[in-house]
Amino acid sequence: MITEWQRWRRWRPVLLGMAFALTVVLSNCGRSPNATNSPQANSPASGEQTALVFGLGGEPANLEPGNITDNNSIYVHEQIYDRLINFQPGTTELEPGLATEWSASDDGLTWTFTLREGVTFHDGTPFNAEAVKTNVERWWDPASPTGYRDAGRGYEIWPGLFGGFKGDEASTVQAVNAVDDTTIEFVLNQPFAAFPAAIGSGYFGIASPAAIEEAGTAYGTAGSTAVGTGPYTLQEWRSGDRIILAANPDYWGEAPQEEQLVVRFITDPSARLAELRAGAIDFTVELAPDQMPEIRSDSNLEPVLRESLNVGYFALNTSYEPLADARVRRAIALAINREEIVEAFWGDLGQTDPHFLPPSMDNFNDKSLSAYEYNPDEAKQLLAEAGYANGFPLELWYMPVSRPYFPTPKPIAEAFAADLSEIGITITFNTKDWATYIEDSKKAPGYQSFMLGWTGDYGDPDNFYYYHFGPGGTSDLGNWKNDRVIQLLNEARATDDQGERETMYAEVDKILYDEVVRIPIVHSQPLLAQRTNISGWQPSPLGSEPFNLISKD
Repeated sequence: MITEWQRWRRWRPVLLGMAFALTVVLSNCGRSPNATNSPQANSPASGEQTALVFGLGGEPANLEPGNITDNNSIYVHEQIYDRLINFQPGTTELEPGLATEWSASDDGLTWTFTLREGVTFHDGTPFNAEAVKTNVERWWDPASPTGYRDAGRGYEIWPGLFGGFKGDEASTVQAVNAVDDTTIEFVLNQPFAAFPAAIGSGYFGIASPAAIEEAGTAYGTAGSTAVGTGPYTLQEWRSGDRIILAANPDYWGEAPQEEQLVVRFITDPSARLAELRAGAIDFTVELAPDQMPEIRSDSNLEPVLRESLNVGYFALNTSYEPLADARVRRAIALAINREEIVEAFWGDLGQTDPHFLPPSMDNFNDKSLSAYEYNPDEAKQLLAEAGYANGFPLELWYMPVSRPYFPTPKPIAEAFAADLSEIGITITFNTKDWATYIEDSKKAPGYQSFMLGWTGDYGDPDNFYYYHFGPGGTSDLGNWKNDRVIQLLNEARATDDQGERETMYAEVDKILYDEVVRIPIVHSQPLLAQRTNISGWQPSPLGSEPFNLISKD
């Protein structure tokens, strides 16, 4: 059977030429033939034709801060919620958010944040230190009465960034104190220089405690509510279709440029681009690199590039018997022709190297490492040494949605499978809806192998390494653990000496290179696009940003 990858590789030069020629013709027509012409596609209700319409690559998992790990959710959270710390537009530099000032004690164990005064939640209740404490305790404290853990809330991002929950030995946070209405204090078990950036990451928007208590276990789900202090308020969530937001007239920051923001869920990159060309959406993300000619050929469109701060990886679950042997994992790394795959699917917008960290953090890498060489013969030899001379079956789970690091997951997965078949590994493909895909990857026994990636939440190696390899970070790898890696990650958190941190992270890089549990495939420069009548969009390297500064002529 010819896979989508094989067909694409065979016909890629012809298809690209045809695509360019076709888009020149289409740019002289009013609409793309693939885009829907219905009034509902252009506006969710009468009078919404002037709304700003965003094409998102999939539906959010939920709208509950602290209970997400996916960027599809964060995109919408950024519009509804504010965080204690913001990032300057288009950068990873910190700036005030709901906190106007922050500082650490001399021993680095206490962080104090001064909160913005006069801010109210969308429901009219006041924002203050008690509201912050309630939110943090929901994420951190298993005993929080509004944490609703008995209803399945996991808040898995919290231990991923902060070691563990309240009562866990590895918990970075030891106490959260509302000193007064405008002062919140975090007491840590060890210095953590990047703490303000971590607590300011897109997962941790501050929600209305009153709204959470009123909605109960339904909070943040389709059909319920989501209440923050952000530039937009939630009007409606049409499951499987769109989320409709309205400008917050009482926003403390810069008011939204448009009265309404519509977020449409369009999983296929080709469909997103078709809708963009038709004018049914105004801007979109996670397009495939080979769509660049089509964008450039349309005088109504502009390509937009997001600064690269990501990694797309192929993960190997060590609880699956063949993958428990590091020789087998290394054989898989040697069997995948990463350079050819990256060239085929990303072209100039991607690069492959042996490091989990993105290129902008290269000073923290072990520079003596070279990329896993494509060497099927050596891979077969390693399999034979491990007792799998005839190969073995392997389930490969691929993502159902486009992400910046894997814009076309299924054909990329087929490319992996084609290479692995050459060394006797027989692939069975699986996928499921995005929210379940993420959730089930963490449940024992997990997926045998799977595709996933990471876009940085803050510009520090800690964010890439601690979540994926720190305490509790490897439940999707069969709880693979390396004590030396955890020791180094904790020590690197506790020092702000740049030279020491570079040495520590370089050692982590080398250990992970040898252990081969998350194989770095690509660091991509994500392709985005907008219509030419859109202005003010400043994509963040962190993968999402608030849209209140975007205007539509």
